Amino acid sequence: MNTEVNFAGIKMKNPVTVASGTFGYGREYSQFFDLSEIGGIITKGTSLKPRNGNKPSRIYETPSGMLNSIGLQNPGVEYFLEYDLPWLKKQNTAVIVNACGSTIEDYVEVCKILNKADIDGVELNLSCPNVKAGCLAFGTTYEGVKEVTSKVRKVLDKPLIVKLTPNVTDITLPAKAAQDAGADAVSLINTLLGMSININTRKPHLANNTGGLSGPAVKPVAVRMVYQVAQAIDIPILGMGGIVNGDDAIEFMLAGASAISIGAGNFIDPYTSVNTVKGIEDYMKKHNIEKIEDIVGKVQMN
Repeated sequence: MNTEVNFAGIKMKNPVTVASGTFGYGREYSQFFDLSEIGGIITKGTSLKPRNGNKPSRIYETPSGMLNSIGLQNPGVEYFLEYDLPWLKKQNTAVIVNACGSTIEDYVEVCKILNKADIDGVELNLSCPNVKAGCLAFGTTYEGVKEVTSKVRKVLDKPLIVKLTPNVTDITLPAKAAQDAGADAVSLINTLLGMSININTRKPHLANNTGGLSGPAVKPVAVRMVYQVAQAIDIPILGMGGIVNGDDAIEFMLAGASAISIGAGNFIDPYTSVNTVKGIEDYMKKHNIEKIEDIVGKVQMN
């Protein structure tokens, strides 16, 4: 049995990664388990300059999920390269940096810097619903995704994954745009735009009013979108959205994901990612599956 995957040119010992914004830069979780047990770490969103994020309150728990409006708070790419990356490189797992920006120029500049860094790949965040500039402004149309991706592609030689928003009518259009612009892979889904209201104050629970919904509540939507995108493009898919165990991961791979990422599940249980690795292995043993590729896209529709 072989759980190794080559995802868009990124070699990983298994298909389990941790999603941007839910794992920081890995230090906190390293107190619980050896990070080399998972396939890769996708860092929190990293921008050209430091960002303070949105004002609190920024997180609110919902049935089977959570709303967040962090707003891409991060110390900036230069700080990351100096203080966090050297530590990450010692963890013996793939390092993929989530790059974000407020303008197309921001995306290009941060990726220019990352192109010189000792990392395994870049995830281009075109889909965060919690910032007023950038991300969603570019990520909801074919033209917007293609423009940003093509300009980043010109300055980035490393594997490029484009993260797609589910807050669109047809997610296959931005997926096709990413492929047409030279992306090596896409990741989906990011959070669904949501709102929760305090009935006593009559104000939203989040200071930003709206936020991104994640957790098990979004999984059926995510699986459906992964399946649709898998039918529409030829580049690999990193699937995410409500995965908390091996069975969930297998479901995404059957729908067409070549690898998966765990987000809110990390908050439920810090061991979710390593437990998911074991769950995938158990499924492969039970069904006599030799390699991950024998699962990907093998759903049998009614």
